[in-house]
Amino acid sequence: MGKEWTPQSWRAMPIEQAPVYPDLGLLAETERKLASFPPLVFAGEARKLTRALGDVAEGRAFLLQGGDCAESFAEHGADNIRDFFRAFLQMAVVLTFAASSPVVKVGRIAGQFAKPRSSGSETKGEVTLPAYRGDIVNGIEFNEAARVPNPERQLEAYRQSAATLNLLRAFAQGGYANLDNVHQWMLGFISGSPQGERYGHLADRISETMNFMRAIGITADTHPALRETDFFTSHEALLLGYEQALTRVDSTSGDWYATSGHMIWIGDRTRQEGNAHVEFCRGIKNPLGLKCGPSLEPDGLLRLIDILNPQNKPGRLTLIARFGHDKVEAHLPKLVRAVEREGRKVVWSCDPMHGNTISVNGYKTRPFDRILSEVKSFFDVHQAEGSHAGGIHIEMTGKDVTECTGGSRMVSAEDLSDRYHTHCDPRLNAYQALELAFLVAELLKKDLAAQMPKQAANF
Repeated sequence: MGKEWTPQSWRAMPIEQAPVYPDLGLLAETERKLASFPPLVFAGEARKLTRALGDVAEGRAFLLQGGDCAESFAEHGADNIRDFFRAFLQMAVVLTFAASSPVVKVGRIAGQFAKPRSSGSETKGEVTLPAYRGDIVNGIEFNEAARVPNPERQLEAYRQSAATLNLLRAFAQGGYANLDNVHQWMLGFISGSPQGERYGHLADRISETMNFMRAIGITADTHPALRETDFFTSHEALLLGYEQALTRVDSTSGDWYATSGHMIWIGDRTRQEGNAHVEFCRGIKNPLGLKCGPSLEPDGLLRLIDILNPQNKPGRLTLIARFGHDKVEAHLPKLVRAVEREGRKVVWSCDPMHGNTISVNGYKTRPFDRILSEVKSFFDVHQAEGSHAGGIHIEMTGKDVTECTGGSRMVSAEDLSDRYHTHCDPRLNAYQALELAFLVAELLKKDLAAQMPKQAANF
């Protein structure tokens, strides 16, 4: 890594997963326009998230991060955003109640438009075209015109991100997140199901508590925390020209922040030392994520941690483990031991989605039992190593899709064609996401029970 960092220093580095734009003049003009637009998020919000993630790193909170695999221009709408937010709030309530500690809520939303690809091209029959890289780059339709990377798509991604953020802020701060509405967050297709009934019982207990608190004078009017919540956005920082255009100096601190989202992460395919994505991210002050796959060795991880978080600040760096259900035991323990041994302050989060993708009947899918198995193994490893299982990172939607198989409301291989709507990778539907939240809640309760004797001994 070069010693001197600037928002454009990444341009001198090798880069992976970068689209090839045929019109470089139009690309430069688009980036100039973006650089003149208002920021999507603010430095103070990013600092607030860093502090919250610092609590996660110290074991005082839990991170819930989730949302679309890849947002699409066609599906952008108020109802989809609302239903995602409702499902997310339900999950957060379940986890908060189980862990008796705050849940830091971070969506994969309002910016998750670009996707890395395992191949730069896609072939159907005798036709080979550039791979679909997300709506911010090109179109999903399999024709030559749609697959040409078009930089003007970045302007639409910015506009949709701004509109999504506007609505999310209204939901989070305008009363929709009020705990008095805990029953109203129930999605129609979940109501009456076993998971819906389980959530209903939990909501009843919360409502009883709220009634008691009102009786002694504690209301949402006197305590805003009961009717508001902090909700943050995140995405993979894949399209670095877009990120650079939205990177600004904070007037209060003089530091650089990526204003495209509160948190950005580096993918498993773009985390090479000395490459562009690591170079860009090391200079901004946003909280960062780093995807950790099976090819990452302890020494390489420690070097990346030192590059991205040289001050060892809690909350600055989240390590997102994504191995696959059958590879966790072989890879995660040695990484955790190295980080613990060297005293690095990080958040450990589990991505049980990306290592568990298979193909069934011509559809990419993710079996729910494999997702659950990876989460369980993640918690087991951290308990064995004496470290903190800090969060989960999932691809999910508030819609009743059939993209991941399994779960207690069984989605079979034959069901995949019913409502397979994803633009890229398969997502948990809202029912499966809520079921996962209850399962994670049980793991958090076990962790809490295991910590009790230690806390009593230290008292």
